[in-house]
Amino acid sequence: MYLTTMPSNLSTWTSSLKDKPESTALQGPEKAPDPVHSRTEARILPDVGQEQLNDLEKGAAAEPQNGPPPGAFDPRQNPDGGAKAWLCVLGGFCVLFCSFGWINTIGVFQNYYQTHQLAEYSPSTVSWVSSLETFFMFAGGPIIGKLYDNYGPRWLLIVGTFLHVFGLMMTSLATEYYQFILAQGICSPIGASAIFYPAMSTITTWFFQKRGAAFGIMAAGSSLGGVIFPIMVQRLIYEVGFGWSMRIAAFLILSLMIIANLTITSRIPPVKKPWKLVDFLAPLAELPFDLVTLGCFLFFLGMFLPINYIILEATSYGMRESLAQYLPAILNAASLFGRTLPGYFADKLGRFNMMIIMCFFTAILVLAMWIPSTGNAPIIVFSALYGFGSGAFVSLAPSLIAQISDVRQIGVRTGSLFAIIAIAALISNPIGGAILQRWDGKWTGLQAFAGVMTFAGACVLVMARIRLVGWKVTAKF
Repeated sequence: MYLTTMPSNLSTWTSSLKDKPESTALQGPEKAPDPVHSRTEARILPDVGQEQLNDLEKGAAAEPQNGPPPGAFDPRQNPDGGAKAWLCVLGGFCVLFCSFGWINTIGVFQNYYQTHQLAEYSPSTVSWVSSLETFFMFAGGPIIGKLYDNYGPRWLLIVGTFLHVFGLMMTSLATEYYQFILAQGICSPIGASAIFYPAMSTITTWFFQKRGAAFGIMAAGSSLGGVIFPIMVQRLIYEVGFGWSMRIAAFLILSLMIIANLTITSRIPPVKKPWKLVDFLAPLAELPFDLVTLGCFLFFLGMFLPINYIILEATSYGMRESLAQYLPAILNAASLFGRTLPGYFADKLGRFNMMIIMCFFTAILVLAMWIPSTGNAPIIVFSALYGFGSGAFVSLAPSLIAQISDVRQIGVRTGSLFAIIAIAALISNPIGGAILQRWDGKWTGLQAFAGVMTFAGACVLVMARIRLVGWKVTAKF
């Protein structure tokens, strides 16, 4: 290519060289910027000489001198509004109501199974049902993310809807431990995973400046689901029995998923690429991604313990079960504000900044308030504040990954994050149950473990921010 552009007449070439400044002539061809040393989120869109399909979110922070290369997706072109964009948010709201909102009811089932169908099993053994439920919902991330990148959201939503509803229908017929494991612990959450990731990934293609707010509105669906499902299931169990309560919940999920299937679309057409293991492992070669993933992993180790054990802890301190059963609803009602307000302020103050603030707030709540709380009033207040603090995680974690990722690989990279932290979700509740047994039913050990893990996760996220922007405390990032 260089030879074809060289003037054929040597004298013409030399005279043109003389016309240029001496310093420019001696410097030779300009070197392309080293992509390794450019920071990930603020990185300008790649030059023509670099890989043209790369479109890092960082490119939207600064205006490149020559514009984006031809064919590259520029996230600054996201409409940040419009009918299709907000319908996609509506569909995502329904998805998170049905997926994460359902997962937020794990405390209800932990308490119910221990006193009914699975009363002969220990708390640690029973908690495997809810732990597997959380694990499979997140663990499918890399595979589902790759399917999303290759084929788009449509078939994932259809298959996921079927598996989620079918798993809950089979749970309504379960009587043995292994049946609960297969239906509620494996089948249903695999379906929830298949609907969760496409909903989270499509938002990235429609919003940029308002992305935090869009994620916050969508994530509010999980809070509303976490309020309605616990109260609904417990009241229905009393009125119509366990079997029909599960079927009614499944029919509600089916109706909302019909809306989601009709409204969720991606602005970027899928691009089929061959399946390679390196696609899933490549993000781990980036230190910022590793630090974000480690921080989320540690935070996840502690985050679900109050959600899962809050009813058991409250009743052990003398709270009436009729009142304790509303604690998950109180927690999730407060998380509605925790998932919307931080998302809005994240767009103003920086997504990493807001995430770090909320993670430290949550850790301090666990260590300073949950441990000494033994009466009804402090436990209720803790539930509300903890819901607000921990609620920001669901809405802000995907936006952190989007901020340091190529938008064309957002499905795989978000999936890789959630697949890794799914391991934390899997082992968290059984570890908590084992600690509870080790402490002879006293809650201090479990509470301290939850507080230390969430605090450690917040500290690692601070390290990720330092790696990306340095020690600039006031930087919006």
